[in-house]
Amino acid sequence: MSVPPPVANCLKTAALFLSLMSPTFAADWQHGLSLFGKPELPRGFAHFPYVDESAPKGGSLRIAAIGSFDNLNQFTIKGNAASGLGLIHDTLMTGSLDEASAGYGLIAEAVKHAADYSSVSFRLNKNAKFSDGSPITVDDVAFSLTALKKAHPFYRAYYADVVGYDIAGPHEITFRFGQMGNRELPMILGQLPILKKAYWNAEGRSLAETSLDIPPVSGAYEIAKLDTGRAITYQRRADYWAKDLNVNIGKNNIDRITYVYFGDDTVAFEALKAGEIDFRREFSSRVWATGYGTPAVKSGTMVRETVTLENSAGMQGFVFNLRRPRFNNIHVREALNWAYDFEWTKKNLFYGQYARTGSFFQGSELSARGTPSAGELALLTPLRDKLPAKTFDPLFENPVTDASGNIRRNLRKARALFEKAGWTIKDGKLQKDGVTFTIEFLLVQPAFERIVAPYIKNLAKLGIEAKLRSIDPTQYQNRVTNYDYDAVVMSFGQSLSPGNEQRDYWSSAAADRPGGRNYIGIKDAAVDALIEKLIFARSRQELVTATRALDRVLISNHYIMPQWHAPHERLAYWQGLARPANMPKYGLGFPTIWWKEKQ
Repeated sequence: MSVPPPVANCLKTAALFLSLMSPTFAADWQHGLSLFGKPELPRGFAHFPYVDESAPKGGSLRIAAIGSFDNLNQFTIKGNAASGLGLIHDTLMTGSLDEASAGYGLIAEAVKHAADYSSVSFRLNKNAKFSDGSPITVDDVAFSLTALKKAHPFYRAYYADVVGYDIAGPHEITFRFGQMGNRELPMILGQLPILKKAYWNAEGRSLAETSLDIPPVSGAYEIAKLDTGRAITYQRRADYWAKDLNVNIGKNNIDRITYVYFGDDTVAFEALKAGEIDFRREFSSRVWATGYGTPAVKSGTMVRETVTLENSAGMQGFVFNLRRPRFNNIHVREALNWAYDFEWTKKNLFYGQYARTGSFFQGSELSARGTPSAGELALLTPLRDKLPAKTFDPLFENPVTDASGNIRRNLRKARALFEKAGWTIKDGKLQKDGVTFTIEFLLVQPAFERIVAPYIKNLAKLGIEAKLRSIDPTQYQNRVTNYDYDAVVMSFGQSLSPGNEQRDYWSSAAADRPGGRNYIGIKDAAVDALIEKLIFARSRQELVTATRALDRVLISNHYIMPQWHAPHERLAYWQGLARPANMPKYGLGFPTIWWKEKQ
């Protein structure tokens, strides 16, 4: 399950008579949903266990953003949307950061689904209102789904199995599904952002286009100040109808939240040290190791801390674009991994802080391991003719070096793999049919140049002509949206309950859809089949087994060159910004559950 946006789907034929029947519902109206079993918190719970219900309200918060923005509509692939827009849009339900897959009532006060998962119904809270005072209606809910599917490929894929809806009175809506058994679909419909139909349907407006107009909103914050491209400020709404709901107690504490834009991350870090920014998640091992020896940190005026979470680290890696024919070969992709010296990089560039990633679901029970289990074999064996033979062997492990910088043995292995793919050395260049093997690494963070440069040197020893190109965020987004690159660095976040979003990550249907997240360009029938097994899992164990099988196939095909992950979050923030003592299991909850101390 993924929190939208920034999923693809192959619609299957379904029994049309489902839309004409009254489904049998699994239960009466419920206060929440869980993917398997019941949500942990009972009806009428006081608040989420990780919030501080007595957190003070007030104060202001400044957060750095990189690049620029020209759009207040994050539901289109066009333009560059401002940071923080998620603050202004509420959803039908809201998740708990202590549960892997649960949703509790927000705009919808109650929910129920058909026993066969052919539909889900939501009952809206009669008090729900937009920021302009108008009521949130089932027409707004229906419009939100329809308009979002038209406007953005993520939603079009994420909700592709939603084939229709029925309205039963002013506060109840039922969504019908194209096939039965998709247990996650009721959950992710609860993630639907609710937009005002009358506003977005007005002449001259389209959710598919960019806009700098400030809309009426359903969330706890509204846009208070705009300096296009430079800064955006959100104001906590005093008239927010849901501020006293149990799911909001201890949340939305800070009055004003401003995102300030900087040209690059180096400038943003300097702004933090100068007191112009209040909070920073540190993603640079070098900066974390060497950049915080300041008087403010030493005195405790600035807090520098790590927070360990229990969620999956997911996968970050070098994505080699399979739409480029030279990368659409399993031997080539494996060879590129053998040329990477992670151990040297960790020792000399990372200050020993990272571990190599070996799974698309790193650090969770969902990770493949060893040889396939009996359950995995039941899924993989029917696909054997579509899988690399090594899929059934012990799981591939990333090459290891002694960190000396001498990787001649690994380069010999890489050269042999290239030869299997028809690439040989001629006049010092790796060539095939007279064409030299080239790679352009497209970067948006200049800090990555020092990390990629040693890899390029190793590739040169194989006769590969590789180069770096760093471009601004706007250019980068445009090229990524249209899959116009040889190689990029990408992260694929994963929840502990993967589902429909996996279609957008890896499915054939998503490979050529602009604005999607199949950045690799995978078109693999075995992967497609395993995604469906995962989505239609009937139990937690079936989900774990299907996910491990999918992970194994992705790894065995060398669809990405894994990079690294940190064991914890690295945070720096100025004294006065505070968080709960007991953090949630699966997220920082920033800035929603944080607060500013009274001065």
